[in-house]
Amino acid sequence: MNVCTTAFAEFAGILLGDGHIASYITNHTNNRVQVTNIIKITLDSREEQYAQYVKDLMTGLFGKTPKLEKRDGENTVDIRFSGLNNVQFLQSIGFVLAPKWKRAIIPPCFLRPELELFVIRGYFDTDGSVVITNNNGTIYPRLEMKVSPSPMQPQFIEILRRHNFHFGVYQIGKGKIRIQLNGKEPLKKWYKEIGFSNHRHLEKAKKFL
Repeated sequence: MNVCTTAFAEFAGILLGDGHIASYITNHTNNRVQVTNIIKITLDSREEQYAQYVKDLMTGLFGKTPKLEKRDGENTVDIRFSGLNNVQFLQSIGFVLAPKWKRAIIPPCFLRPELELFVIRGYFDTDGSVVITNNNGTIYPRLEMKVSPSPMQPQFIEILRRHNFHFGVYQIGKGKIRIQLNGKEPLKKWYKEIGFSNHRHLEKAKKFL
């Protein structure tokens, strides 16, 4: 499987954001051990367009259609499939099994100028937000994404610096940081160079483009 593609780089960002890779024992009886290997993306079920987009993206990359399961009583949908080969493959290129806390890292194969901004897109579409701010009557956009303590914190910062984005980094407790870009010009640069696949973000951003 060729991972050096923009589609796989975007999936990498999605996986680092709201994704989960796990290998765990689900049954242990009669001297037999059953191990479940799973790749799962958890999204807001109200974002139907984006959930379908991620499902189609995963189908195209892995040649296997994932299940899309809405959780009862929650605004949450899981997009998932199982399989030892796929989990081992993702591990082989640098992804870590859950938990991601203090361990998540962008695999080196995606740290290329032509790919790394697609990682940012995937991560922001799942874990970022476009905020409309009113500062004493002045309305302006703000892009925010929170990153848990892990090696990917400095990686995201370095990627944005390499591509000359202007942003702030703020400690928000328990080792987490918030990367924040304020104003119309940073938003326009983001839209031009990174873009959005999640229409919820795009609709908010369009008001200032």
